[in-house]
Amino acid sequence: MNSLSNRVTLIGNLGQDPETKSTETGKKFAHFTLATKDGYKNADGQRITETTWHNIVAWNGLADIAEKFLKKGKEVAVEGRIVYRNYEDKKGVTKYITEIVLSDLVLLRNGEKSAKGQPKKDEE
Repeated sequence: MNSLSNRVTLIGNLGQDPETKSTETGKKFAHFTLATKDGYKNADGQRITETTWHNIVAWNGLADIAEKFLKKGKEVAVEGRIVYRNYEDKKGVTKYITEIVLSDLVLLRNGEKSAKGQPKKDEE
């Protein structure tokens, strides 16, 4: 059961092109937002759709893939772990951030390959 702890899988659309940077030690990372949608019917029978935005961070090789292949609006499946962090802004106000740190990324549509280079089943 340890392999299931702190794991999240999401399918959604990129809200922006990935922004790629490097740390002072030279580690490359990319961050972007991902929109997921969920729906339900309200008491009047109307279909209601809700969008949830997620902050995504990819490191090293996954950052390279994100930079090369991901664009705003692209549909992707991501898997990773949830990380909570905080920092103080310039005014001394504590800001809290929830992020998904990627361990896997699959590009969806158009017969593209996964981040691990595995072809989709219809390409085999």
